[in-house]
Amino acid sequence: MSLSREVSAKKNRFLTRPDTPAWLVQAGDLPNRLFITPAEKELIDLLRKHGELTKNELVNFTEHSRTKVTSSTDSLLKKKFIIENPSTEYSGGRRSRTYSLNSGLVYVAGVEIGATSIHLAVADFSRKIIAQHHEPALVREGPLKILGRVCELLEGLMQHHELNTSHLRGIGIGIPGPVDFSNGTVVSPPIMPGWDRYPIIETVQQWFPVASVVVDNDVNVMAIGEVSQGAGREINNLIFVKIGTGIGAGIICNGVIYRGSNGCAGDIGHINVDKNGPLCHCGNKGCLEAMAGGAAIAERAKAAALDGKSAILLSYYERNGGVLSAEDVGNAAREGDVVSNQIIRESGQMIGDVLASLVNFYNPDMIVIGGGVSRLGDLLLSSIRQTVLGRSLPLATRDLQIIFSQIGQDAGILGAVNLAIDYIFTVETGAAVDV
Repeated sequence: MSLSREVSAKKNRFLTRPDTPAWLVQAGDLPNRLFITPAEKELIDLLRKHGELTKNELVNFTEHSRTKVTSSTDSLLKKKFIIENPSTEYSGGRRSRTYSLNSGLVYVAGVEIGATSIHLAVADFSRKIIAQHHEPALVREGPLKILGRVCELLEGLMQHHELNTSHLRGIGIGIPGPVDFSNGTVVSPPIMPGWDRYPIIETVQQWFPVASVVVDNDVNVMAIGEVSQGAGREINNLIFVKIGTGIGAGIICNGVIYRGSNGCAGDIGHINVDKNGPLCHCGNKGCLEAMAGGAAIAERAKAAALDGKSAILLSYYERNGGVLSAEDVGNAAREGDVVSNQIIRESGQMIGDVLASLVNFYNPDMIVIGGGVSRLGDLLLSSIRQTVLGRSLPLATRDLQIIFSQIGQDAGILGAVNLAIDYIFTVETGAAVDV
């Protein structure tokens, strides 16, 4: 049976699940809560980053004594959170054993809700994607319909691959709007009617009561994906820039995501670049998003086509039934269209102007460009790079890398998986607190 047919049979189950299913009390061989000490959490995070490490390496990476590391690894082995492997290396003495995460410990899910699509994946504890699904969906149709579909798909995906839903312990969700991270709610989202302060976490937990549900802005989630499994793996200070219909930035500071005091750090799409520019959906004029986002690029191309400035763009416009997209502009540029190349170059310059200010202010090691509009290609990247280098201080750009995302369209879903893993443990610090 196909996944779509499986989930369609459950359509009326959303928000009507029994209060406490039997497996919530008896979830296989796993306790209801996964408790861990701060030292154990530190070792888990090191193994997430490096894959597998010897005991000597764990000691060297931490400030703990060998005795403390031994005690912590023994505890993690007993809890089955990690496993011990024979090393493949041999240095002449006794072989060193390595430790790695127990991939079969739990399942986690990553959910990427976009303006026009849903992408979700189930992964094991080592972050290996087991199954995933992608389908069109309009976020403006509201939280009840979209979250209902997400939960249907996620449950159906696990059942289709014979995965025990009682071992789904974490769900990370990326949302295309401003997120109050402490509450897991979207606040006044401009493109998401009906979502304002909607209880996303409580809704999803009605389907998956054992899972810790974490909600964050989609660009923050992409930034987490890039530093976890992309080009930023060894980078401590990074800005991930998503260029799509909108423009936003995820900020990594000292190796962790920086959200600001209320969770809306990085909303660079509403920095003004032209006070006399077009009206933005936020109500202001000349925002970067309204000048250089995907919709703005398409609108400029449409005007050029209708004004007779580009025969190539006009042919795309007619072929598409009176519609142009940023992707069409990229294709026209690759065909040598002068107007399309100019639009891409000028958009890159506007984005670069804003990023130059961020570079002078924040001094990151790396800027990663992602999102759908990034597929316009090297002309966009070179325009951004030249503008940043030309308008930033020499010291701030001396070691700066400006590159495309290494994991591309997977940044969001991988970031959501990593976000979920961040919050599946209860860290014991005297009295147990959730981290």
